Amino acid sequence: MMNDLGNQALDYALKNVDQAEIYLEITENVDATIQNDQVDFAKEAYSMGIGIRVINDNRMGFAYTTQKDRLLETVDKAVSNANANLADENISFAPKSNYPNIKEIYDRKIEAMELGESIDLGKSMIDAVLDKNCEPTSGGVSAGCSRIIITNSEGAFCEDISTYISSFIAVNVSDGEGVSTASESDSSRKMDIDPEIIAHQACEIALNSRGGKHIETGDNKVLLDYHAASGLISNFSQAINGDNVQRGRSIYADMMGKKVSSSSLCIYDDGTIKGGLNSSRADGEGTPSQKTAIVEDGVLRNFLYDLKTAIKGNTNSTGNGMRSSFSDMPEVGLSNLIFDFKNFEPLSDINDGLFVTDVLGAHTANPISGDFSVEAMNAFKIEKGKLAYPVKKAMLSGNIFDILKEANAASLKTRQLGPFIVPPITVSNLRVIG
Repeated sequence: MMNDLGNQALDYALKNVDQAEIYLEITENVDATIQNDQVDFAKEAYSMGIGIRVINDNRMGFAYTTQKDRLLETVDKAVSNANANLADENISFAPKSNYPNIKEIYDRKIEAMELGESIDLGKSMIDAVLDKNCEPTSGGVSAGCSRIIITNSEGAFCEDISTYISSFIAVNVSDGEGVSTASESDSSRKMDIDPEIIAHQACEIALNSRGGKHIETGDNKVLLDYHAASGLISNFSQAINGDNVQRGRSIYADMMGKKVSSSSLCIYDDGTIKGGLNSSRADGEGTPSQKTAIVEDGVLRNFLYDLKTAIKGNTNSTGNGMRSSFSDMPEVGLSNLIFDFKNFEPLSDINDGLFVTDVLGAHTANPISGDFSVEAMNAFKIEKGKLAYPVKKAMLSGNIFDILKEANAASLKTRQLGPFIVPPITVSNLRVIG
């Protein structure tokens, strides 16, 4: 059915325009939402959508629909939009290509998952929290399957199927005068996450955070756990976006081939890795997914591009023309951004410092300068290689680009949180405000 719809739309569009692209997406989801100590809402959803882009006389037009019987009408709308737009010599569609086969991004068990199963998983998280004498405040379980076809007039054709499952829980526990809070989450392409373990981890953090002590303001060695590290690193991703570079919104704009981080650090964007949360055969434009070295041994090697920014920059797309859905136009985005350190400084090697589980306010950082000021969530004082006591109300301030020049991994183990695949990161010097 999807192939027939794509061919019908493509053939009809090419009667009126120079080039056309059809993006078809079918998604099926089951979701269970936790509020306090119960699953208060659950839903099963199915959606199908078609995004249509056309190029006529170097003018781009876009329209989308969720109704099959309005397919040709939507093509006409895309053509009309193209005729109303300004010409742009940098627009194009992906050429015919061979696509990689990506391993472990589809699990039949997830595709077959029923609503009752997601509810049961949500209830198991609630029970696990209550067993630890904590109070669940919010959370949920979400799972789904997505089928995508991209076809265009240049001969590109890619079909992909993938699944995902994710769980999240936030908890409270009495802390004398107030409450101690914590949260935990996990996501996977396979049915291999355990909601009860996620619940226990959240409870353990909350329970250990009780009775926090104040800390003196000063410059400290800081160990950023997975969530804290990925939260701050999210601002780095803006600096390697080819569109930001071309608009002068990146601190790295004139630093290609120069050292930008510690020599022990390599950074890759890889849309092909096994089981990656953002791995796929192609990006949202039909360009084959690939591995791109961004930083090698501390030296800046590449930026990320979609087709338009690649043409504008006289280079090739890196397979990073991303769409959030059929209703959006592609733009430069991450697939799986991997931080690979050669040097390590684990907790046991830190004589005096601060361990930070998560940060609040990372989105407020300046994406151009890299400056940030965030709240340290569930922080603990480090003394003689061990967590000594919880810290009450602390802020971290610094610069993400400076952090990368002095950071080491704190563990061999990495986790994927969103598009970021990171280890815990040890930073030698951050301002801690008590």
